[in-house]
Amino acid sequence: MEAELLQKLIDLAIASRQWAYAPYSHYEVGAVVLTDSGKIYDGANIENAAYPTSICAERVAIFKAVSEGERCY
Repeated sequence: MEAELLQKLIDLAIASRQWAYAPYSHYEVGAVVLTDSGKIYDGANIENAAYPTSICAERVAIFKAVSEGERCY
């Protein structure tokens, strides 16, 4: 992976933390997924008072990609 692309992914992951919903831990996480098609999907963690139902930023990014039609065969 080229350094420029890697830096872009890092910057986008950091920026996506702004969308985090972390009222309990106050630990905001951002993540990005680069797909085979070249599209980038971001995600942020979402907490719930019932801890096990919280969702991590990585899962959000992957779910967004899949819900937009991305597939890995």
